[in-house]
Formats: sequence, C-alpha cells, structure tokens
Amino acid sequence: MDRYLEFVLNHYLLTLAFAVIAFLLIQDFIETALRKFVPISPVTAVTKMNTVDTVVLDVREEPEFIKGHIEDAINIPLSKLNDHLKKLNHAQEKPIIVVCQTGTRSTAACKILTENGFKQLYSLIGGMQSWEENKLPIKITAKDKS
Repeated sequence: MDRYLEFVLNHYLLTLAFAVIAFLLIQDFIETALRKFVPISPVTAVTKMNTVDTVVLDVREEPEFIKGHIEDAINIPLSKLNDHLKKLNHAQEKPIIVVCQTGTRSTAACKILTENGFKQLYSLIGGMQSWEENKLPIKITAKDKS
C-alpha cells in the first residue's frame, strides 16, 4: 500500500489524468445504458425506412434543411421542437429516425422526444454528413420567394 501512495505522490499528474479518464468512461457507460433511443447507421436507416412505416425528423435549421434532406423528412428545428411536438402526434407509435447535420442535435432531440412519450426513436449516426458520405439520395428544396 505504501508503494501505491508513493507512486501517487510522485506522479500526481498521471494519477489525475487516470482518474479523469476513468470518470469519463464510467459516465459514458452509464449514459449509454440509460439511453432510451438507438443510434442507427445510414444504411440501417434506409433498410428500416424501406421495411417499416417510419417518420424521418430533421432537426436542423431551415437553411440547412433546404440545402439537402432525406425524402419526406419533417423539418422541425431543435430550437422549436418543444413548441411543435403536436406535428408528431400522428407518429407517437411509429419508429422515428431523428437527423441533424452531424448527429449531435439529433441526440438532444431524442432526449426531448423520450421525455414526451415517444418510444421508438433512432438517432442517425453522423447525421446528414454521414448520409451524404454514403452516397444516399437527398432532396434539395427550392426556397419559396413569395
């Protein structure tokens, strides 16, 4: 035991780094275990969309959405999601694939949807960036100038 204490005292930065890394790993394991949505790859998402009646929810802002999105995706920006949940009432029991640009906002959106009673949630890993890297089809919407 004295040797452990001596090591810690002589290598306090190394010990601190180990403690921080251990804490972050444990936190990640706990968060993953408690997560109520499933991360899904773009190819798996296409398979699910082709076999089951799914809803694609794009939580990017409108300018991002217009530049390119998945066919038939519903656009509700993350910042407005709580206010527009009624638009998704018809999909309460359907699988919902949540998409953003890189996969970060979709995780936050899945947490909001989980808190509001949605059950079958999938977060697209890597978002639209990954979708486009896999050469999957996108739809570009022309902005109305009226």
